[in-house]
Amino acid sequence: MLKWIGDIYIEVFRDTPMIVQAMVIYYGLRSGGIEITPVPAAILVTVLNTGAYMSETVRAGINSVDPGQREGGLALGMTTMKIMVKVILPQALRNIIPEMANMFLTNLKMTSVLNVIGVTELFMVAKTTGAVYYKYFEAYLCIALIYFVLCFVFNRLFLLLEKKMKGKADYALAVEYMSDGE
Repeated sequence: MLKWIGDIYIEVFRDTPMIVQAMVIYYGLRSGGIEITPVPAAILVTVLNTGAYMSETVRAGINSVDPGQREGGLALGMTTMKIMVKVILPQALRNIIPEMANMFLTNLKMTSVLNVIGVTELFMVAKTTGAVYYKYFEAYLCIALIYFVLCFVFNRLFLLLEKKMKGKADYALAVEYMSDGE
């Protein structure tokens, strides 16, 4: 039953645009008698949308780990949970960092669609500023630079994390245990 609910959740949020999700959640909750303001609704939409994509990313990362790793853990007498936490998840995490970074940056940029439910974000501020001062190009160029700097910095942080998770590339084999004939 839980798997079925999870599958429906993933399909719904992966197969509909975030702008539509924002409208349905915000106005759906309000029409159901739940008084929610735009910012909590926007956070809820972002979390639900990201969760659906990330669950598939994590699933794929876990499936990318060689089945022999699990078998090796079982051979060593490890519990299933210990194998998952100590063996499989660290390897899966290393495999999914690039996709996590991509998803984070995509969602950062997608926050601009949340203005449809009244969230004042960068795009809305630029639109308003452009209308007040008749400087649309400058306002939109300014938010383009802000988004660029934010994404550039976060991308570099994720690349640093990815490099850190890779581990050492110049490790030496334990040659002292090998015989001269090998």
